[in-house]
Formats: sequence, structure tokens, C-alpha cells
Amino acid sequence: MTNKFYSPGEQRAARVNDLFATIAPRYDLINDLQSFGLHRYWKQRLVKLAKGRPGERALDLCCGTGDVAFALARQGMDVTGLDFSEPMLAVADQRLKSQSSREKADEGGAGVRFLRGDAQHIPFPDASFDVVTISYGLRNLADWEAGLREMRRVVRPGGRLLVLDFGKPENALWRGIYFSYLKCFVPLLGRLLCGDADTHGYILESLKHYAAQKGVAAKMRELQLDHVRIIDLMGGMMSINYGERLR
Repeated sequence: MTNKFYSPGEQRAARVNDLFATIAPRYDLINDLQSFGLHRYWKQRLVKLAKGRPGERALDLCCGTGDVAFALARQGMDVTGLDFSEPMLAVADQRLKSQSSREKADEGGAGVRFLRGDAQHIPFPDASFDVVTISYGLRNLADWEAGLREMRRVVRPGGRLLVLDFGKPENALWRGIYFSYLKCFVPLLGRLLCGDADTHGYILESLKHYAAQKGVAAKMRELQLDHVRIIDLMGGMMSINYGERLR
């Protein structure tokens, strides 16, 4: 049965937008439950690999509720979080506004701003950022290769580009266990907390059609990024793709 939030054609963006409008109020809670809290560790791995330095500029695409944007800002970076989902950005803005002065300093709030925009048509000039990240977003784009090209376009020479997303484990047994988990347990959370199993059944459907870590790495090399590597997490269930633009 086809997932109602997944469409490989022209309706992809609209369907994904409907998805995130539905799950935005419970997005952080479900992330904690379905990953047993590990998504926070994986995002910290991404931020550590970014090697942000005070005064540098970072762009976090498909920023969602702002986890990675806030973490990058704690490194002293000037961070822009960009997402096309207004409900998700509303949660991110509320997190920023609801913090006390001390909490804002801890979260790096003064160095973060959120902006609505399309990751396939980034509204910034060439070579604008030292670090460009995207977490659990590249897989959701109508054209993930166009998104990667845009990331490469806006990163400066010497800058770092990082992608965190669900992966496809090479080990067939491990992949089978993982896909069964995504097929059976994760949709149950969607039904219980969002009233619709398809909200999280979407993850497996989209992953099946996604190039995953190896495909992303191959595209990074095609785009002439340097020091391209794959950091597999949980045996490849999750992965971080890393590349640098040196020219």
C-alpha cells in the first residue's frame, strides 16, 4: 500500500509539507521515542565533525525545530536555519523566544535566526557559508541531487558540507531487522501520537527510494568535493556524509 505522504513526482513537496504540518507539534517527542534518544547523539556527532569556529557562518538546511542550528551556535558560529515548513519553523521560533536569557546563552540563541525557504533554491549568494548542514532533510527533497548542488554552491572554499540521514546497512540481516523496525514499530508511534500511521510509515517508504550514504558520497565526488567520507552509525542504520570544498 502506497504511503499517502510519499510521492515521487511533482506532488512531492506538497505531500512532504502536509506531513510536517501534521507532525510538527510532536516531532521532537517522536524523535526521542523512535531513536531511544540517540538522535541527539547523532546530531552532536554531525556538529563535532563540522568543526565550527567562532565567527564562522553556518547554514542548517531543513532545520526543523532547530536542534542542529542551536548546537552549531554553541560553537560560536553565526547560524541561519532554513526550512520550508512554517509549522516546524514556528516550533523553532518558539524554542528561541521561550528561553530565559541564561538559556539563550547556553543554546547560542543570539547567533541563530530562522528563515523560510527551499533547500533546492537556497536564497543566498555563492560561497556564503563556512559550514552547510542538513539533517534528515535531503531524503525528503523532490530532487536530492539538486539540493546537494545548492549546498556545494553556497559553501565557501575551505568550507565543510555535512549530511545526516537514515542509511541502508550493507549487512543484509541487519538491514532486514532495521527495515522491519521502521515498518512495524515506527508507524505505531505515528498512529499513537499523530493519529496516523502514515506519518512515520513515510520514513521507510522514502528511504527505499533514497540513494542513501553511498549514493550521496558518489554525488559529492561528482561535484568535486574533497575529503569525502561516510561515517556509519549503528552499523549503517544512520550515516553522516562529509565533504569539503577546497576549490
